[in-house]
Amino acid sequence: MRTLAVALLASLAVTACAAGAGGREDALRLVRVGTFSAPVYVAAPRTEPNRIYVVEQAGRIRVLENGRVRATPFLDIVSQVQSGGEQGLLSVAFHPNYAENRLFYVDYTDTNGDTRIVEFRSDGTKAIPSSRRQLVFVKDFASNHNGGQLQFGPDGLLWWGNGDGGGAGDPQHNGQNLSRPFAKIMRLNVANPRARWQLYAYGLRNPWRFSFDRANGDLYIADVGQGDREEIDYVRRGAKARTPLNFGWNTYEGRERYPGGDRLLSRGRLVQPVTDYSHDLGCSVTGGYVYRGRTVKSAVGRYFYGDYCSGIVWSLKMSNGKATGLRREPFKVAGLSSFGEDARGELYVTSLDTGAVYRLAG
Repeated sequence: MRTLAVALLASLAVTACAAGAGGREDALRLVRVGTFSAPVYVAAPRTEPNRIYVVEQAGRIRVLENGRVRATPFLDIVSQVQSGGEQGLLSVAFHPNYAENRLFYVDYTDTNGDTRIVEFRSDGTKAIPSSRRQLVFVKDFASNHNGGQLQFGPDGLLWWGNGDGGGAGDPQHNGQNLSRPFAKIMRLNVANPRARWQLYAYGLRNPWRFSFDRANGDLYIADVGQGDREEIDYVRRGAKARTPLNFGWNTYEGRERYPGGDRLLSRGRLVQPVTDYSHDLGCSVTGGYVYRGRTVKSAVGRYFYGDYCSGIVWSLKMSNGKATGLRREPFKVAGLSSFGEDARGELYVTSLDTGAVYRLAG
């Protein structure tokens, strides 16, 4: 996600786009389900099929229930959040046993611009402020490349993606450095108070949304590029890796060598993107999910992602470790800030420009 001052965004809207529809009779569309203040993420516990939780960048989480937005926010930490550009309340993850323990987790930039991951407990309707437990504090040196995605993986651990900390070209040399928490994906056993974060992957510039396929646990990562390439990475569940995976930044940008980049660390297997695209088509990739809902049968098994600047949305399928059936979908989303899932696996898209949250429909 790049700074909001992108002139192109003002001209974008959610529109039908014949290009890429390929003449399909089952062309997909988006249905608006609500309007919010700068929405940047959508999530829901698996046990709440009639609700979605919408993360607002300023520091609130709103609940859309049976088509109506609750008047009282689920969480309101606006006074604790630095918001704007790439900063703010960036995501929420519900514990797999949320129905029993009511635990959830948020990632945000605090009033000094530093990253915090905090656990809260809810009463089933709203967060209990006194339940706050901090899991991460990272002193940051720039306002951008904050990552911010939290997800519970198929292993039951809490996964966290963090960017390289900011600046052009990785000036702090964090991508190919294992000693700092930047440019990484890590995971934590939240049930063990003594547990430490485990390093899973490094070499990521700004993983703006990663997700797990709820059907098989495969991992998809959208990593924002520097000036030329945007990429989608993929790791099959069960792929053996005795050392952390290396996604290449800043030695590589997409599949191409990055001029003046650092030497590639030899520790860990290098993972190249399954697809990338040039800045002729956008400027900042926004990662999504593999659709596993029931209402759009033609979309089942397809991974959806898009671009924040151009609003273009694509989808693909993975087969034997390769991206297949890549297609451009017949709509655009102005300021495409995120995708999300509900309890049933239906797919949602958020617009930072208009405040709209949309659901994928056929």
